[in-house]
Amino acid sequence: MGNLPYRANENDVKELFAKHGEVFAVRLMKDKRTGKRRGFGFVVMAAGDAPGAIETLNNSEYGERTLKVREANDPRKSERA
Repeated sequence: MGNLPYRANENDVKELFAKHGEVFAVRLMKDKRTGKRRGFGFVVMAAGDAPGAIETLNNSEYGERTLKVREANDPRKSERA
C-alpha cells in the first residue's frame, strides 16, 4: 500500500485493514538514513480477505491522503519463471 500519511504507524494501519479481514502483519518502510517513514508499506492478510480489502481501501481517503492499495509482487515467483 502506498500514499500513507507519514504519521501513520503499524497499529493504525492494522486497525484500518482489520475492519476488512484478518491481519497477520504490517510493515511500514522507513528511510535507512533518517529513520522517517516513507509513506508505504506491506500488510499480510488472510488470502480470502485480501481482495475485498484491496477493493474497498484502494483510492479511499485516509489521513487526508488517497491510499493506493494493491497486491504486492512476489519476487520469488518471478525468479522461478
